[in-house]
Amino acid sequence: MRIRFWGVRGSYPVPGHATNRYGGNTACVEVCPEDGTVLIIDAGTGIRKLGRELMTGPCGRGEGVVHLLISHTHWDHIQGIPFFAPLYVKGNRINIYARQRDVQLKTIFSSQTEDPYFPVSLAEVAADVNYTALIEGEVFAVGSVDVRCARLNHPFIAIGYRLDADGGSVAYVADTAPFDRILFGHQFVAGRPDLDAPLPAEDHAQLRTIRQGVVGICHDSDLVIYDTMFRMQEYLARPHWGHSSPEHALELMQEAQARCLALFHHSPDRSDTDVDVDLQTARQSARCQVIAAQEGAMFEIRDGVRRTN
Repeated sequence: MRIRFWGVRGSYPVPGHATNRYGGNTACVEVCPEDGTVLIIDAGTGIRKLGRELMTGPCGRGEGVVHLLISHTHWDHIQGIPFFAPLYVKGNRINIYARQRDVQLKTIFSSQTEDPYFPVSLAEVAADVNYTALIEGEVFAVGSVDVRCARLNHPFIAIGYRLDADGGSVAYVADTAPFDRILFGHQFVAGRPDLDAPLPAEDHAQLRTIRQGVVGICHDSDLVIYDTMFRMQEYLARPHWGHSSPEHALELMQEAQARCLALFHHSPDRSDTDVDVDLQTARQSARCQVIAAQEGAMFEIRDGVRRTN
């Protein structure tokens, strides 16, 4: 199984000389099992370039089948969908998986391409688009890949994925806050909460359950791609944004006994040099391999995690 990063930023794309090395596109990761299944996690702006590459194969002939796992429908995880070239080729099948919401998934994804926001409605694309609603804890198969879902601690609820194939495993955990001071649900948390205020017992219990689920999908994983958008001081200033720091990720990695952490969902304010510093700092205290997600980088999971390009 191979993993390729097509977008590694959070919130919004940041092209420019300060982000050229790690990349400025928003979240998109391709998972490539040996059976050739096309499986993509999240559809930030990075999916545009991936779509162009897929057009050189079966998708360009209208014979492609693409499976797209969405962690949640915040803008930076779906904003690339209207620019995904295989959507516009008759005969292609695009299967979109996302967490169940009160509104139908088709309605959620179609809304971003309605007039006056985009000239072509998602209902009018040439490909056959199918939607599968998921709930946390669900287990299913996509080709040879076994997929498991867990709820994350993020505003309006996101889910993380674990994918097992070809004797390897990868967990995708973006976006999430830690699991100790604030519980996110369907309500917006306005303003920084008092982190020293006691949480209700039921919130503590629910956070423990969510954390156990995340530890579960990361347990004994070869690679964990984890939301490390904040440095610790940034998290303490903005805990209501629903993101984590490398320290939070490393704590969970140790409990999960996972083998390699990929720092991911880099802040749009973080330059390439800043990411270098975060990577070096994380490696100093880590008990596992640590890498920083980089646009275009490809890693093979086979007796460990190693970069292949």
